[in-house]
Amino acid sequence: MQNLIEIKGVTHAYRTKNGPLPVLDRLDLCVPKGEFCAVVGPSGCGKSTLTRLIAGLMKPDQGEVWLHGEQITSPRKTVGMAFQNPVLLEWRSILENVILPLEIVAPKMPRAEREARAHHLLAMVGLDGFEHKRPSELSGGMRQRASLCRAIVHKPDVLIMDEPFGALDNFTREDLWQTMRELRAAEPFTCVLITHDLRESVFLGDQVVVLSGRPAKAQFVLNVDLPADRTIDVLYEPKASEMLHILRDQIRIAQGREAH
Repeated sequence: MQNLIEIKGVTHAYRTKNGPLPVLDRLDLCVPKGEFCAVVGPSGCGKSTLTRLIAGLMKPDQGEVWLHGEQITSPRKTVGMAFQNPVLLEWRSILENVILPLEIVAPKMPRAEREARAHHLLAMVGLDGFEHKRPSELSGGMRQRASLCRAIVHKPDVLIMDEPFGALDNFTREDLWQTMRELRAAEPFTCVLITHDLRESVFLGDQVVVLSGRPAKAQFVLNVDLPADRTIDVLYEPKASEMLHILRDQIRIAQGREAH
């Protein structure tokens, strides 16, 4: 399978008043086209730094980041992003928030086409009828649904998600996991997800990459061998439980603790 994203020997450190703070150390990682890659690891190990490098928002000190066979040196229109905070603009309706990327990357697209695209996505995530509400009129889960629509409205090749469900309650989070799988089935794209939730990584991921402690390397890669049309019940099956056990052990190792 062709790799859409290739990270080759990436090393990066932040400049602080006390000197360089190493975050990534000769990190190698490949994400095949169409796959969902979940990235987990100890807090502060460089997961969010990795997403910024893939998005072209920053450059590595050493190594290379490639997308579609081209080295990334600046932000790309073909990359969408979703964060823990939906960051919706209060002065715009939900519909206007969703079409915002199209106004930037496809300014010549007729307004009617933009709105039709946004209406289609909002209906897919259960927000039809809420298009003209303001963000403050929606619940946290509904705002995150709108944020997901905004992130993929311009049909990006890659969606980067940095803990987008972390602030939600368990019920809403699991509901959005299912919504995410349905979106991918209808709107195929490659995805890189940063998460602290191992259940989330197994349910959504095709592969789960465990980063070591800082400065991070790719310590372990788990291929998720679960049905493509999985529902949340799959997490209670023996195969998923075994995968979660393996990941917990790998996280303990990354944290410098002995695995059980």
